[in-house]
Amino acid sequence: MAGNIVPVLMYHHVRPGGGMITTTPEHFEDQLRWLARRGYTALSTAEFIRHVRHGGAPRRSVLITFDDGYLDNWVYAAPLLRRYHMRATIFLVTGWVGQGPVRPCLGGPDPLPETPEHRECERRIAQGRADEAILRWSEVRALQDQGTVEFHSHTHTHTRWDLLDADNKNAHMRDELAQSRACLREQLGEVSDQLCWPQGYFDADYVRIAHEAGFQHLYTTRAFGRNRPGSDLASIYRFAVRDTTGASLGRRIQVAAHPLLAPAFNTWKRWKKGLSYVG
Repeated sequence: MAGNIVPVLMYHHVRPGGGMITTTPEHFEDQLRWLARRGYTALSTAEFIRHVRHGGAPRRSVLITFDDGYLDNWVYAAPLLRRYHMRATIFLVTGWVGQGPVRPCLGGPDPLPETPEHRECERRIAQGRADEAILRWSEVRALQDQGTVEFHSHTHTHTRWDLLDADNKNAHMRDELAQSRACLREQLGEVSDQLCWPQGYFDADYVRIAHEAGFQHLYTTRAFGRNRPGSDLASIYRFAVRDTTGASLGRRIQVAAHPLLAPAFNTWKRWKKGLSYVG
């Protein structure tokens, strides 16, 4: 089935100072400005899935995603998305999200909260201090109400059970997905059929378990494939956005969406990295 390719962008942090899997607010704004000035549409996940099933997305389209649900997504990323009339998706680790009032964000009158760098976020989460690093449900609901961001599952604890308890990983994953679905339904009133794998790991067992749990659309960290009409919605490709300029991201998007350059680029990158998956 022919049709245009929709690149899916993967972010984690937007915060000052950069760092591991982080884009600075200055670069993130430059990236959004590049998209806006060139007439790109930031799709909702429903629009993206409809395109992969049937086609029809605008020729210049992307899907913007964030993993985990860090506080800086509220403080810095969301206000910039609103400024440029762009939408995004956050895949939440539901067991990390806490309660409390909304905190200040960019553009408001109050001092902004600390937004730790990635390793420090991991440390605080491990210490039971996730509230210092992760969104609150009040902020999640505020973003939903604003129409800026939609939310889907990234499991309940973000644990690599294949590494910690391989013999029982399937049972753990069933529990993870059940808890995540229950939490989203309790806090937001609904749960979607979309799931993003923690740290990108999945196998045939996990895909089967996800489908049994009600998740049909599965997002990976595999970068070198094409999301086009007729492609596999159980293996959605995303590429990580670097802390770089809008023009640099734009070149990557244009390659990813090109009907001739994209397959050649993906084949070369898979060969270079020794990967075997197709797309």
